[in-house]
Amino acid sequence: MSAILSVLDLSPVGGDATQAQAVRETIEVARAAERLGYNRFWVAEHHNTSTLGSAAPEILIAALTQATSSIRLGSGGVMLVNYSPLKVAEVFMSLEALAPGRIDLGVGRALGTDPRTGGALRSAGSEAFPQYFALLNAWLLDAGGVEPITATHPAHDIHANPSGPSHPDLFMLCSSPESAAFAGQAGVGMVFAEFIARADGGPSVAAYRRAFQPSVFRTRPCAAVATVALAADTPEEAQRLAAPSTTSAAASARSPRPRPIWPSTPTIPAWPPFAPAPSSATAPRSAPASPPRRAPPTPTSCSSWRSAPACKAASGPWN
Repeated sequence: MSAILSVLDLSPVGGDATQAQAVRETIEVARAAERLGYNRFWVAEHHNTSTLGSAAPEILIAALTQATSSIRLGSGGVMLVNYSPLKVAEVFMSLEALAPGRIDLGVGRALGTDPRTGGALRSAGSEAFPQYFALLNAWLLDAGGVEPITATHPAHDIHANPSGPSHPDLFMLCSSPESAAFAGQAGVGMVFAEFIARADGGPSVAAYRRAFQPSVFRTRPCAAVATVALAADTPEEAQRLAAPSTTSAAASARSPRPRPIWPSTPTIPAWPPFAPAPSSATAPRSAPASPPRRAPPTPTSCSSWRSAPACKAASGPWN
């Protein structure tokens, strides 16, 4: 079975660009992804991070519903403990109303930022995730007309608006076998964030499949792995595009928020004097590659869409 490819865009801020420019460029990336036949396009949530521009994925998704017509759109993800589950349900039911059958709600249990910024967001903390997730699940299914909230439910007489007739598909972002097993038990889709965990996604996907329980969201497991993918016309060009990512990874050992470095010369840049070549623990798990010799023409990389040379590619049997 061939992999189904999708895109997770972080709205990276490259070179002298601004965060506002990075957000606008995400719209163009989505248009290109749809034109090239990608299955899904997701946007992320990060706060107080100068190198990333996407702090409000729900706003970007709303704009993307008007800029695209067929590709599925979603969050990768909404950091659920930062918000009211009822509000998240209402926001994504509103997005579902704008693009019926095209909306994915991917949620994570982390803060998407440092603890101090999390406090400024009034985050409830990761410990609240199971309760928040259960409430979100109930409100989505109630609003979609699938499972009405009963009189004995803690949220009885409280409903998310707007109501159906459909609801977003639900995914959980995972970075460990434990969180993957939670997603399996809940019967929702799972995406392993390999580009964050910097670990093989195999054990987490296996844990998800073992724990999977059929639900109203899906009757079969649905797993994907999000990693960094770079493509170019030649192996040398692919390595050149990959070099800034590994350079930034090495720099992060010395600076908590290094400015991204994007390729601007036709040669692979040398390692900066302050950063030795990264070890396997710090190197990003990327896959630089050239296309097959007889492959039809394709864009060489995400740099053909935006100033940043890399995007996150999530692949898997997404049905």
